[in-house]
Amino acid sequence: MPLSEHEQRLLDQIEQALYAEDPKWANTVRISDPRSHYKRRLIKASIGFALGVVIMMVGVVSSGAALIPLGVGGFVVMLAACLWGLSSWKKMNGFGDTAPASGTAPPPGKQARRGNRGSFMERMEERWRRRHDER
Repeated sequence: MPLSEHEQRLLDQIEQALYAEDPKWANTVRISDPRSHYKRRLIKASIGFALGVVIMMVGVVSSGAALIPLGVGGFVVMLAACLWGLSSWKKMNGFGDTAPASGTAPPPGKQARRGNRGSFMERMEERWRRRHDER
């Protein structure tokens, strides 16, 4: 449902006031490509991974049983950074969509999974049939 003319004017006024108040924020929000947000997250995840490696190496190389949890903590930081970076990379490249290919929504509480489409050979056969039907 579209906004009424009055609501649209109010929204424009609020937007202009926000831009006038903080131009740096407005420039950040104005970016139309969401991939730039995910690229920043990937850079932060890379830094987190490197930090995790350093923490883990300090924990492993240093003598003393008290620093072993530091090594484990470094590994956990590395793992978390990898997962965060991987999720950002997937979303940036469009792999994060969970909508099924048929255009229907999955049942409530259940996500669409690739494993539901059948085996690799069944998918290849389906692609072959589609190509044959297009010709």
